[in-house]
Amino acid sequence: MNKIKLTILILVVSLSACDVLKEASSLYNFTKCDFRLKSSDNISLAGVNVQKAQKISDLNFFDAAKITAAIASNKLPLELTLNVEVRNPNNKAAVMNGMEWILLIDDIEMTSGRIDQRIEVLPNNQTAMMPVTIGCDLRKVLTGKSAEAVTNFGLNLAGEGNRPSRIALKAKPSILIGNTTVPYPDYITIRTEFGK
Repeated sequence: MNKIKLTILILVVSLSACDVLKEASSLYNFTKCDFRLKSSDNISLAGVNVQKAQKISDLNFFDAAKITAAIASNKLPLELTLNVEVRNPNNKAAVMNGMEWILLIDDIEMTSGRIDQRIEVLPNNQTAMMPVTIGCDLRKVLTGKSAEAVTNFGLNLAGEGNRPSRIALKAKPSILIGNTTVPYPDYITIRTEFGK
C-alpha cells in the first residue's frame, strides 16, 4: 500500500512540475511576441468624447464649456482604451494571466495600472487584441503647463486614423501558477509598430 501511495505522490508532483514548466514556458513565449499599439478608442476629456477633435474649436459649445469648467476646477480627467495587438511568432501558444503597465506619452509617465485578464495568442504568427483601459488626470500629470497646452495635449492623443502617436506602454506580464501570480522579471516596451 505504501508503494502505491508513494507512486501516486510522485505522479502528482511530476504532473504539477510539468504544469508549472508549461505555464512558465507560455509566459516566456508571451514576452517574445511582437506588440504594437494598433489604435485608441473612447478618448474622452472631462467626459467629452474627443476622438475626432484636433482643437477646442472642433467641439460644440457645451462640450468646450465642460472641458473649460474642468480645467477651471483644476482637474482634467482623461480616459481612453489602447488596443494592443499581440503577434506570436513562436511555435507554441503564448499566455499571460495579468499585466502591470505604465503609460508614457512624449516620454512623460502618465499613469500606471494592472490588467487581470487572461490573454492567449495562438502560435505561428497568429494575433490577438489586448485592450488596456486607462484613466488619469492630465492637470496633475502636466503640472506647470498652461491650460491651453494641457487641453491641446489631450486633444492630440489620437493621430491619423485614430492611431495613437507619441505613446509607449511598458508592460510586465504575469502568469498564474496554482494560486500564485508570477510576474516576468522585466518590463516590455510596446510602441506603435511591431519591432520598434
